[in-house]
Amino acid sequence: MRKHVYQIIVGIGLAIALLSVHSFPALAQGDPADLAKAVQEIEALDQLRSGLASTLEGHTEEPTMQTMKEVCKPVGMRAMQLSQENHWQVKQIASKYRNPAHAPDNLRSKIALARFQQNPDLMGFWDREIVDRQEGTRYYRRINVETSCLACHGLQAKRPQFVKDNYPQDLAYNFQVGDLRGMYAVFIPDLKAALEQAGES
Repeated sequence: MRKHVYQIIVGIGLAIALLSVHSFPALAQGDPADLAKAVQEIEALDQLRSGLASTLEGHTEEPTMQTMKEVCKPVGMRAMQLSQENHWQVKQIASKYRNPAHAPDNLRSKIALARFQQNPDLMGFWDREIVDRQEGTRYYRRINVETSCLACHGLQAKRPQFVKDNYPQDLAYNFQVGDLRGMYAVFIPDLKAALEQAGES
């Protein structure tokens, strides 16, 4: 319970910090409550990812497809749920991806990854973007490699067999603890434009 309260406080604090640092006119169209909620939800999503991955620590057996379903799939499912519940677009994006669906989806996302790579202390930032012809605000939040990640994302030659068998185009290996694994990207469409678009359809 105490850990859950701490996570909420950290999420709210990060949201306030990001909104105050980046409260420039370009973000005026975004609803501050939505922006703060996005930060909190992504912090909770990252805690879910980290918590599930930590269950691999100390295990000597090789991860399997079942391991991936138990450790990685719930994170993707939660991202989809957040998208549906909030009318957002929540993605995990990486330059060194395993699933091609996680490849950078536009030039801005490539620039965001480069920005995180160049500044290891940068945890998150906002950008005004147009995604699928819809204007809105996008929140980027870094994902760092933890010790538990190396069970599947360590040396190329030591990848689990299920990865070699199922992901022939895999790029997500040779990471070290502390490396940039990728980022979360949350696109929040402008409410007024979204309502107008819904009315036209």
